[in-house]
Amino acid sequence: MPLFSLKKTLPLLLAFSLSHLAFAEPQHGLAMHGDLKYPTNFTHFDYTNPDAPKGGDVKRWSMGTFDSFNSFIIKGTPADGLGLIYDSLMEKALDEPFSQYGLLAANVDMPESRESITYYLRPEAKFSDNTPVRANDILFTYNTLIEKGSPFYKAYLGDIESIEALDELTVKFKFKTGENRELPLIIGEIPILPEHFWKERDFSATLQTPPIGSGPYTLDSFESGRSVTYKRNPDYWGRDLPVNKGRFNFDTLRYDYYRDTTVSLEAFKAGEYDFRQETSSKQWATSYTGPQFDSGELVKTEIPHHRPTGMQAFIFNTRRDIFNDPKVRQALGYAFDFEWTNKNLFYNAYARTHSFFSNSEMAATELPTAEELEILTPLKDQIPSEVFTTVYRAPTYDGSGNIRRELRDALRLLKSAGWELKNGKLIQKSSGQPLTFEILIAQKEMERIIAPMSKNLSRLGVEVSIRVVDVSQYINRLRAFDFDMVVGSFGQSSSPGNEQREFWGSYNADKPGSRNIIGIQSPAIDTLIELIIKAPNREQLVLRTRALDRVLQWNHYVIPHFHSRSDRIAYKNKFDFPKIRPDYDLGFDTWWVKESAH
Repeated sequence: MPLFSLKKTLPLLLAFSLSHLAFAEPQHGLAMHGDLKYPTNFTHFDYTNPDAPKGGDVKRWSMGTFDSFNSFIIKGTPADGLGLIYDSLMEKALDEPFSQYGLLAANVDMPESRESITYYLRPEAKFSDNTPVRANDILFTYNTLIEKGSPFYKAYLGDIESIEALDELTVKFKFKTGENRELPLIIGEIPILPEHFWKERDFSATLQTPPIGSGPYTLDSFESGRSVTYKRNPDYWGRDLPVNKGRFNFDTLRYDYYRDTTVSLEAFKAGEYDFRQETSSKQWATSYTGPQFDSGELVKTEIPHHRPTGMQAFIFNTRRDIFNDPKVRQALGYAFDFEWTNKNLFYNAYARTHSFFSNSEMAATELPTAEELEILTPLKDQIPSEVFTTVYRAPTYDGSGNIRRELRDALRLLKSAGWELKNGKLIQKSSGQPLTFEILIAQKEMERIIAPMSKNLSRLGVEVSIRVVDVSQYINRLRAFDFDMVVGSFGQSSSPGNEQREFWGSYNADKPGSRNIIGIQSPAIDTLIELIIKAPNREQLVLRTRALDRVLQWNHYVIPHFHSRSDRIAYKNKFDFPKIRPDYDLGFDTWWVKESAH
């Protein structure tokens, strides 16, 4: 039976009309903590140009390939850009930590207890085939995502108790408790699906035909696995809403796929596409040169940002016996010499990452305060003792490449964990098995970062191999937890919440397709996650997130990498953009093509 149902009976409507009296006046937006920045009568976000001209064709690039237009399941490799075709109930403001304003929903009602929320749909909202967006589409979306979608949705939406359509334009969500303060805002972010399109299709299967949505673009054309093109819908129902004014200005947006990042860069310099965001410091320092840049045809720039940078790292699969012991994981971390790597490979472009919430106030960078200790002390017997006594720092070196002393420290840790060095190989005393593992990657460029670490590991008697696979195979192996170690990342927002369950929660450690790729199963971490989700205010959210950060750090689940506090972008000199940039995103959907370039 579906969790959610459509009820139109008179008793229900009467009950609703009475319960409605307990609500405040309908709101035009929601804020996670604090007040909304934009008033009821706002006309556009500050970081948009409401008079931006429409028009122009834009090309971007993507890595790998695609074989599906269903991005909501764990099967297949979905095409990039599919979010352009969907609207959600609310739209997030990119200059506030976590606030959102009405999109499909004109207004919302939510009591102070946060035990429920009611959305009032805009009667003019419609899908691209002119079918109206109605309450049954909202019900269908949540039923389907929880029952057939990626495990992520079941975790993300697990605290919904029920959803009822009170009439065609009114939908009420009830929650198991009012303590999951983020959940009302999460509901507002979910893409809404058209029931009439999906009801005759198998949602659990990959989709080969263009889907229908209510968003600003439609999927116009595609070449299987090679390119996909979206066309701005001239009849888009929501184009004049305050949350959309000045956005979605390109007539078409095409994604071309490349198998190799180096080839894709050369294609960019040859004028094959228009915009590129660079992640390789070497490429940024050495390859963005030439007559195209000298003449101004191509523009290269760095834009500082205020976003949390999360954690990019070498990630251990703790389901593997060799990585069960935190001492082993800690010891292997000594082999990554970031300072040498940064100087010799990255042109000193990066800062070392020490926190899972780097570049944010949630990062644990000092000893725990008295308030944090109140959170952590009840868990004392379940978490590493260093959480209380020492600020975590990933191994730090002088950049010379001489790390003999630290490798000796690593070897002592390995010996204390039951390993010994015999004939140049690290052997487990109990089983006689050598310590060998494979690092799985999809980007060949990562080999130059792994190679120095691999060399240091070999000095410890550890044998490491590198396996490069295509993007589709990489995704499938991650979904099946079929790896020893990968290079990956855990992105974070300025308002952590329910996604932490998916990253670290015990319940889905062995569920294929979950984001808990580490395989963490820790009651203490589960407790801290729930405390974050239930944080009553911003101050407690920060304190509880720092507490989680400390426990993750000292369990040595990853070997931290590095991060940049700016976006490195290059683009054809055909674009213009608003004078004000959003704090928490690049805001590419606020750019426009100069009329002279049409």
